[in-house]
Amino acid sequence: MKETVPPTGSLMARLDHPRSATPTRFAVVSDPHVATRSEGTSKLFEHTESHLRAAVADINDRDVHAVLSPGDLTKDGEPWNYDAVDAALADLDAPLYAVPGNHDVPKERDDHDTIPVASFADRYADGDLPFHVTVGGVDIVGLNSAGSRDRLYDSHDGEIDDDQLDWLDGVLDGVDDPIVLTHHNLPAMSDQLRRHRDAVEPEMHMPPMTRNVDPFLGALAAVDHPLLLTGHLHLPSTARMRGVREVMSPTTCSFPQSYLVVDVDETGTTIALVPVADADDLAMAHARRTADSTTSRGLTTIAAARLAAFPLVDEHAD
Repeated sequence: MKETVPPTGSLMARLDHPRSATPTRFAVVSDPHVATRSEGTSKLFEHTESHLRAAVADINDRDVHAVLSPGDLTKDGEPWNYDAVDAALADLDAPLYAVPGNHDVPKERDDHDTIPVASFADRYADGDLPFHVTVGGVDIVGLNSAGSRDRLYDSHDGEIDDDQLDWLDGVLDGVDDPIVLTHHNLPAMSDQLRRHRDAVEPEMHMPPMTRNVDPFLGALAAVDHPLLLTGHLHLPSTARMRGVREVMSPTTCSFPQSYLVVDVDETGTTIALVPVADADDLAMAHARRTADSTTSRGLTTIAAARLAAFPLVDEHAD
């Protein structure tokens, strides 16, 4: 098999599907949480803009067809942070297709004017949310799990609403091997955190979860070989639920400061993790995140365990 893992990346997963007769490469950049007027916390706000710029510069050297983002581009949807995101992405050579995260959309506790979802779509999703685009030989489907001023306004939980589910059923009819992009995770991924909490960190809080997931999971499970790409939990991981493979991208903002390179060809899909920080910065981020809170320590411990277990899945070997 032709080696597609970038030389400076670490093999995270090798999957039998999706497949494409046209070799297609994506970068996946998740949860940059760009903050230009804040500092501290486990998200390393004072470094978020430079981390995103480092990711863009590295991606430009990797001949990608498109960049996908599961969202949380900004700290909390502040207009000035969106401007900083735009400035960083202006140097990107490939098209970007993003879905909003729970920190990108309006929430009732905001003390600023967060841009509406329609504006997010205009800036980062080629004008449409949800969206369906074909890149190279791969169908990409993006959904808004994070809500809007009219939906999930009082919560950071996720949900795919009925209108998007109806749209999704129509789009997926006749589509093989799609890559589906959402911010929030399936329950099988959240269960990994719950098991860690019960075994190691009993005071660890569970992050916001996906509501009413059965209809969404059913729509995905009805398709041959879907791949769900998510973010939200800030660590690299993978899970499988009712035949649906989920791959969660790490964050560029905090440990392990990295993004994913996804190669799809006729043999399957190869996913590599690429750091955007050097060894000293990775060590600093690990120390800062483990000291921030019990929950941050738990998430960092899980992330370190996942990195030590790479590749997390190798279906070719199986």
